This record gives sequence, structure tokens and C-alpha cells, in this order.
Amino acid sequence: MSLILRTAGYRFSSLENYNFKSNYVEITDANLGAIRVHYLDEGDNKDLPVILLHGEPTWSYLYRNMIPILVNSRLRVIAPDLIGFGKSDKPVERKCYTYQSHINWLRQFLVKLGIRESVLFAQDWGGLIGLRILVENPKVFSKVMLGNTGLPTGKEDLGKEFYSWRHYSQTSESFRIGNIVDRGTVRGLTPSEIDAYDAPFPNEQYKSGARQFPVLVPDNINDPEHESQKNAWKKLKELKKPFLTCFSDQDPIMRGIEKLFIQLVPGAKEQDHFITKGAGHFLQEDASEYLAKRLATFATS
Repeated sequence: MSLILRTAGYRFSSLENYNFKSNYVEITDANLGAIRVHYLDEGDNKDLPVILLHGEPTWSYLYRNMIPILVNSRLRVIAPDLIGFGKSDKPVERKCYTYQSHINWLRQFLVKLGIRESVLFAQDWGGLIGLRILVENPKVFSKVMLGNTGLPTGKEDLGKEFYSWRHYSQTSESFRIGNIVDRGTVRGLTPSEIDAYDAPFPNEQYKSGARQFPVLVPDNINDPEHESQKNAWKKLKELKKPFLTCFSDQDPIMRGIEKLFIQLVPGAKEQDHFITKGAGHFLQEDASEYLAKRLATFATS
């Protein structure tokens, strides 16, 4: 059984603007046994739930500035840390992290919390995972809002920017998470914000999940998820649930991918799609207030 690490609590003791109660739920994995998932759960549990999914290499801290606005809009906000990130458990062996395992882990999490008919907001790997759950378990989400993400099948050209990022993620000796997130913003992060993104990763052993995500993106038809991704697209092309995109104007990796969703997903028709101005890959950092207000309007309309 693979060693599972848990980041010490003191590393999260003084994070700026992250004064939320920590919640935990235990899920199981056939190979790993019990794994603990950390999540935020803010607002009244009788209100409409909004699920905020982060991606690579962030955690629920990414949503700290959006959460209060959403709660004030009478929404219940649930923001989990994916396995390998934030305060959630971190298996050491990279082989533990597969695309399918992330789907299984998140699905279990949502079932444990009894989530149904919620609103999904997903960015980066949050979208790759969330969209698979959307089409495989359609009662979980009633609406979808996507930013800077995709659903590649393995046939697409992922672009030189992505392949440069993948190469860096596998060859960088230090792989400093906070600096990576900083470079993915337009405004730039403060030193304390950079430290907060570094907090879950005391040393290289804790970074297995973050190292592995870039190599899990399907880029050829022999990828183990190729058929599942194709099937997911077939279902997306029939999806009539409200589907809104909010990509960024300064994200070179994801630029233009929103057009696929707008053209192919029936639920995207006549939605008020927008490009977030002055925002990089991590648009939640660059335009948190704007995004939160747009999400609140979308969720409650």
C-alpha cells in the first residue's frame, strides 16, 4: 500500500483571507484504502449548492475571495481540495494518480455529501474531472460554468505552450508551486499569497499529484482515457443544461477552447458567454469579485 502524506496543520495557520472552517470526509480507494478529503462548506446548507473545483497546482485557497460574495448571494459554497492538493491527503507514488482515480475520488466525495442539482464552477483540471462526472452522473449538477479548461480526447493538438508547461513540470528541480501560480496571473501575487500556494507542499514528496497532472492530459489516441473522453463529448453534444463559459483574455494555453463548448453543447446556446478581461490562467485570482457576481447571477437565474 502506498504511503499517504498529510500536510501538517501549522503550515496553514496564518493564511491571509482564508479564515474558513475546515471540513473532512473519508473516502476509499481499492489500492490505497482510506483517504481524507478536505473541503470548505460555507453558507446555509438549505441554500442552492455551488461546487468550486480547482485544478493544477492550486487548492481551495484559490476561491477565498469569491466565497464570501457567493454566500452573501444565499448560496451554499463547497470547495474541495483534490487528492494530492491543499489539506487533502497526498499519496506519494505518482502511479496512484490517474485521470480515472481523480474522477472516482471526487465522485465519492460528492456522494458522501449528498450533492444533487448543484451548480458547477470548474477551472483547469477541475473541468476535466467535473465534466466527466457531469455526463456520467447527470443528477449531480444542474448548471455548469467553465473557465480555462477543456476536455481533450487525445486527437487534438494541445499547443506548444502546453507542451512547454508539461516539460517544465517534469524537469524542474524545485517546481515551486507558488511561483507557478504567480506566473499564471496578470496582477501578480503577493509574497504571502505565494507562500499560501506553497503551504501544502513542504518538500518534493508532497508534490506527486502536482507533478503527475500534466502528464495525464490525453494527447494521443492510445491514451487510456481516449474512449471515455470521446463518449463524454457525445453526451455533452446532447446536454441541454445551462452551460456558461468564462475564459480569460490572457491565458495562452486555453485561449479559444471556449468556442468548442459554445458551438457543440446545446445548453450553451443563448447563454451570456464572456471573456474575462485582464485575467490569466488563474482568473479566480485576477477577477475574483467579477467572477463571483457573474456566477451568483448565473446560479440563481
